[in-house]
Amino acid sequence: MPIRVGLISLGCAKNLVDSEIMLGTLARDRVEITNDTALADVVIVNTCSFIDSAQEESVDTILESAEVREAQHRGQAVVVAGCLPQRFRSELPKLMPEIDAFMGLDQVAEVTQVVRQALEHRQQRLAAPPPGRAKKATGASRPGKASAARSTPPGAAPPVVQISERSAYIPDYTTPRFKLTPRHLTYVKIAEGCNHPCSFCIIPQIRGSHRSRPPGDVVQEARHWLEMGVKELNLISQDTTFYGLDLRPDRQGSVASPEKFTAATRALPKTSATLASLVRELNALPGDFWIRLLYTHPAHWTEELISTIAECPKVARYVDMPLQHIHPVMLERMRRETSRQYIEDLIGKIRRGIPGIALRTTFIVGFPGETEAAFESLKQFVEQTRFERLGVFTFSPEQGTRAAAMAQQVPEAVRKKRRDALMAAQLKISRQLAGAQLGKTLKVLVEHPASPAELQGARIDSWEHGLLRGPDRHRQGLQGNFFVARAEADAPDIDGRVYLQGDPPLGQFAAAQIVGHTDYDLIAKPA
Repeated sequence: MPIRVGLISLGCAKNLVDSEIMLGTLARDRVEITNDTALADVVIVNTCSFIDSAQEESVDTILESAEVREAQHRGQAVVVAGCLPQRFRSELPKLMPEIDAFMGLDQVAEVTQVVRQALEHRQQRLAAPPPGRAKKATGASRPGKASAARSTPPGAAPPVVQISERSAYIPDYTTPRFKLTPRHLTYVKIAEGCNHPCSFCIIPQIRGSHRSRPPGDVVQEARHWLEMGVKELNLISQDTTFYGLDLRPDRQGSVASPEKFTAATRALPKTSATLASLVRELNALPGDFWIRLLYTHPAHWTEELISTIAECPKVARYVDMPLQHIHPVMLERMRRETSRQYIEDLIGKIRRGIPGIALRTTFIVGFPGETEAAFESLKQFVEQTRFERLGVFTFSPEQGTRAAAMAQQVPEAVRKKRRDALMAAQLKISRQLAGAQLGKTLKVLVEHPASPAELQGARIDSWEHGLLRGPDRHRQGLQGNFFVARAEADAPDIDGRVYLQGDPPLGQFAAAQIVGHTDYDLIAKPA
């Protein structure tokens, strides 16, 4: 009988691609994939370690998987993969000896070998003499916090650990993928890693330096997905707008700041790879589809990219550009390499250059040293700029970052209060922007039939994008049969929805006339 593997994928879309690569590699190696983890011989938990709440979710899922295994399927092996073991490669195997194997980001293409080793380890563990009574784990929500150790049974081998010290892996077109997204959309990872020095972020330490895929390889992958029926290509990386700059000849020093980045792009040979040149190549592919840009950095926008988006009809009129703050002191302490004036000028250029663009951003509140005046400055900026999409994080002091050791830490209660106040300001803006869509006809991508639960209390409460949906008092119009769809301004699993009546084709584009709205969603009928 083949080995059966179940996988639990946590975290962002970049992590989801890693999960698809692991499952694709296992399927290529004739390992059976199952959606029912209770039936699996091996369970893989692909973890996230971006901020505190993501780590808590990862640790809770790992411990729950181990507990279910002990209660229902003691022969099952548990493998922990992804950002958490990559970040805590020395600590985690000691904190969780009941886990059979830990694998890092560079081992996703070697997952079959790790799975076999984990299963062998589990069999050895069961064959070992019965252990004494182990101490019960208490109070641990993440690595680095105090917890009672769980002992390794006498005679049992320690967990298998396959983790590179620094991540350098990046997939290519030939890398197997087992698609976990709906048929009509996919995520295309165009680069990996990050070169930015943001004081609050641990990503460069986890995923390494920025490294781009060759443009021809990306285009080949995109062509494959389009031939498979995909209607939406979501381009992702840690810093999408930096794409290609690491491929330039004779590169020296950092070009992360806007000034150095602009100078570096102007000095590039005409045939060099940039995000703008990649987008133009993708736009030239045959078919009716959207290209969506996610995770762009404000420091790396160029006039060429703005004109490219404006001139390419297949690029969704949508930009995801996390700004994090607007107050000068906060931007400096965050090491964002952008000033308030630069950000305001850039937003003006984007909106003038790309009519109808929807801007999505995220902000961090409660960063060390954020005074009430600095927060009010941010709130006023949000009210004046009127972002079409916005999420808010409370600051998370991450072990190993500069910000975690800064003075003037803001109390957690104040952080939460400021997040709620900023989202309340955005809620008013979102209602007004949704109301302005009444009577318009939009091109939408139909996702699936809307369930009663979705119609009654649809919400997205995501650590990655902040609190986007609260209790909605405007759902009277959602009575009857509806389909969930998305317009250009709505990224998958992040933004609002269009609830469309009728019987539209699933996974296809449709024309929708907007007849109503909720706080964040639109209500439509076939146009």
